[in-house]
Amino acid sequence: MAELSFERTFEALLEEKKYSTIKDVLVTMNPADIAAIFEDVDEERLPLLFRLLPKELAAETFVEMEPEQQEILVEGFSDRELHEVMDELFVDDAVDLVEEMPANVVKRILAQADPKMRREINEILRYPEDSAGSIMTTEYVNLHPSMTVGDAIDRIRRTGVDKETIYTCYVTDERKLLGTVTVRELLTAKDEVKVGDLMETNVISVNTLDDQEEVANMFTKYSFLALPVVDSDLRMVGIVTFDDAMDVLEEETTEDMEIMAGITPSEKTYYRSSPWELFKHRIPWLLLLMVSATFTGIIITHFENALAAQVVLTAFIPMLMDTGGNSGSQASVTVIRALSLDDIEFEDLPVVIWKEIRTAVLCGISLAAACFAKLMIVDKMILGNEAVNTTVAAVVCSTMALTVLVAKLIGCSLPMIAKKLGFDPAVMASPFITTIVDAVSLLVYFAIASSLLF
Repeated sequence: MAELSFERTFEALLEEKKYSTIKDVLVTMNPADIAAIFEDVDEERLPLLFRLLPKELAAETFVEMEPEQQEILVEGFSDRELHEVMDELFVDDAVDLVEEMPANVVKRILAQADPKMRREINEILRYPEDSAGSIMTTEYVNLHPSMTVGDAIDRIRRTGVDKETIYTCYVTDERKLLGTVTVRELLTAKDEVKVGDLMETNVISVNTLDDQEEVANMFTKYSFLALPVVDSDLRMVGIVTFDDAMDVLEEETTEDMEIMAGITPSEKTYYRSSPWELFKHRIPWLLLLMVSATFTGIIITHFENALAAQVVLTAFIPMLMDTGGNSGSQASVTVIRALSLDDIEFEDLPVVIWKEIRTAVLCGISLAAACFAKLMIVDKMILGNEAVNTTVAAVVCSTMALTVLVAKLIGCSLPMIAKKLGFDPAVMASPFITTIVDAVSLLVYFAIASSLLF
């Protein structure tokens, strides 16, 4: 309610053109909240409102805005305004901006960046997409081991304002990473102590070519605020900060969720995606799954005569297929998540299979018992379906137990095999596994029915 009331107040101030009051309100707000407000502002008013912000707050807000709005502002900026914004941006934010903008806008952005930033942007853009080098920033505090604590603090005061983070400082000699020292350690040490005597030499670092998802997971594992990035010669070239790592984890998690749902990943949010774009990302998987589902139809057609002899079996096909699909999905999602967290590796496949077998036995017996009770009490006694007898119930229940076992084995093994072959394990998720399990469950069903009923 408070948020809705604020939006109405803001709209009223806009209508009355009380820009001085709007400015007084905006300067008290967080840049992310200002960017959220600007999302609902029309294109004509957006540049005007942005110009109300002080220079530093404007740059911080600009980073938080959606690419479409950033493009509107860049196209409306004078060269001086664009230069001022670029001056306030950190290098990694400037790289993100360049990657999102069309070529003609990028040319203008680079023209207004100072030579040092332009050089650093081009350096980062040379690294492969999804690598540690592509998400790092070159703005960090480096110290020499021969410096005294007093000299180090003076250096931080002089240069720290332009750095992305100053809490962790990196000790280097001819760009070789030797160790790290925190500002806390510097502030609590005597001025004459050497930085080399304070530094922590057991430093965890990443290579520029390391996968960004693996780098981001290291922040979760080690609770880092920043992580040094080195090249093949162990020379320090930048740092990855916590906020960039969290952005990577969000992107990778979203991508995995989309793949697991049978959707081609998109860099755009749902709100920014048009129906045509949503169609393009969804239809390939729907077509693939539709074609693969024809195997289910082939199996049913093959056993058409058997079904004609025992029509009652047809009624239980959806239940068995759904149970099998759900069982396979449970196993696959659990294993995919464990793989993404490096909780398991391909070498653990026998252990995973044995665990899923035991789980499947427990689930299968429980479901079979519940299904038998349902068939005999609800279907036979309450609904009066005379076609349901003990033999039919035995066929359905034994099929269910075996289907759960097979589904969980397929669900746990396919993602691990996919990762071993170099594919994204998320591809082997719900839609794909469900299609496979549907076909397998029917084969099991008709095999058992053939042996007991025909």
